[in-house]
Amino acid sequence: MEEHSYALISTVVFGFAIALGLGFIAERLRVPALVGYLLAGIIVGPATPGFVVDATIASQFSELGVMLLMFGVGLHFSLRDLLAVKRIAVPGAVCQMGLATILGMMLSELWGWDGGNAFMFGLSLSCASTVVLLKALETRGVLETMNGRIAVGWLVVEDLATVLALVLLPPFAKMYTSAGTGIDEVAQSSLWMTVGQTVLYVAAFIFLMLVAGRRIIPWLLWQVVRTGSRELFTLAVISVAIGIAYAAQMLFHVSFALGAFFAGMVMRESKLSHRAAEESLPFRDAFSVLFFVSVGMLFEPSILLESPFKTLAVVGVIILGKSLVAAMLVLAFRYPMNTALTVSASLAQIGEFSFILASAGVKAGLMTEEARSLILAGALISIALNPLVFMTVNPLKRWLLTRFEFARKLEQREEPYAQLPMSTDRKYLEGQVVLVGYGKVGQRIAQALDERGIPYVVAEQNRECVEDLRKQGKAAVYGDAIDPAVLIQAHIANAAILVVATPSPLDVRQMAEAARTLNPDIEIVVRTHSDEESQLLRGEGIGIIFHGTEELAKSMSRHVVERFRPVERPPA
Repeated sequence: MEEHSYALISTVVFGFAIALGLGFIAERLRVPALVGYLLAGIIVGPATPGFVVDATIASQFSELGVMLLMFGVGLHFSLRDLLAVKRIAVPGAVCQMGLATILGMMLSELWGWDGGNAFMFGLSLSCASTVVLLKALETRGVLETMNGRIAVGWLVVEDLATVLALVLLPPFAKMYTSAGTGIDEVAQSSLWMTVGQTVLYVAAFIFLMLVAGRRIIPWLLWQVVRTGSRELFTLAVISVAIGIAYAAQMLFHVSFALGAFFAGMVMRESKLSHRAAEESLPFRDAFSVLFFVSVGMLFEPSILLESPFKTLAVVGVIILGKSLVAAMLVLAFRYPMNTALTVSASLAQIGEFSFILASAGVKAGLMTEEARSLILAGALISIALNPLVFMTVNPLKRWLLTRFEFARKLEQREEPYAQLPMSTDRKYLEGQVVLVGYGKVGQRIAQALDERGIPYVVAEQNRECVEDLRKQGKAAVYGDAIDPAVLIQAHIANAAILVVATPSPLDVRQMAEAARTLNPDIEIVVRTHSDEESQLLRGEGIGIIFHGTEELAKSMSRHVVERFRPVERPPA
């Protein structure tokens, strides 16, 4: 049998084996394992001597990795989560991409590049890698926090904008390269027609997923579960993820990544979402390794010697320029400094969509090979440095607060939603329920309290959620309830019950400690996701604990309602 017949097997074997070895060494050196994966890609890539794996097969494996990773994000990121951060994610992502593109174009002008090359170069630098972000957030356990949701929502909007840019690229290239002024009526008409078609395709896909997908996918999973076969369930989950991603690309011209993301969001509506996430995790991890290996294969080490200053400038725009722009935008929306620093660290890298944009730009004749090589170099270096950038978030925050007055003013500036209005009714200030977290469980509890007229104050990290609650006439304060100041603003000192509907046991312990310091007699009701968490909290004597997913909200609501039920006095 010919050697080339083993291209698929050799790609997997050498990709995994070398990535395992270098990833292990990286971890022992206390360097993120993904740096080892990237170096493995360079070793098995065409730029270095020795064995070279099939780049086409490696690229397709990396696409599968992106699909499964985005599917996993969708399983933990509901449409409600996306809409909850729309007021910062949509304008923030659009403004950040625009300003980052301008930074890249200004850098290109210094090098004497033409307008088309400069525009594509800047646009390629403006979009961060969702895959790298997910790895960073999961490693630090902040994926499901408010900061994590804002960062993920921001990048989802960036991905949507990049998909639109990729669809518009061919008519834009024709318009740019037209004779004379560079614009003719035919090309201009083609551009607007493409815009309209793209919007219709994306809208049709989203509508189909939210209407038909929300019914068909959960039903399909339940049919498979009834067979009692674990392998069939795993196969069903993977098939749904990559099948919908493929259909999104082929039928609606939506990227594989976004198609898989919406598949996960729809599957999240099923009661089997946690099991689906667990079953698909090994596949996501394995194929994400091949994604980083394929990125390393694209890197040309010679660019570091041929254009060291240009490479350094590109890395500066990615890590410093984009981060600074993102931080200023988040602060302009009156979010805290920790959120600004988290989002800016999330965007301090470029990845998969940058490669796709660069390749499309070269194919359309708008970008040079030199520009693409610089983008790949910037991607590799920024991806390798991104975990280190995340590690600087907390130290940088402390340093800024210690050294600069403006940072302290930003941290202490008056936030209109950080305290209850002076006109708040007294029933919300004494004997009330303090409800921490207004997610799926928190909303069910709030609904039960509303039905029985029990007063409560919501403490929530999502500023937009607090704003919406205030508009509905409900008592709510904005902030992280780990901070005792937030509990004070919710009048915890005079409250009857503290209900913690957030999932982190660490947060629960800190909140409980602060609440009992301010109100020693307060009753505390919490939720957990596992028996281990429940035992940990019981061992510390924390309140009444509810565990599980099926009846969690109902059980917590029932307990709180019964606690407020009037006691019937015996007749005199």
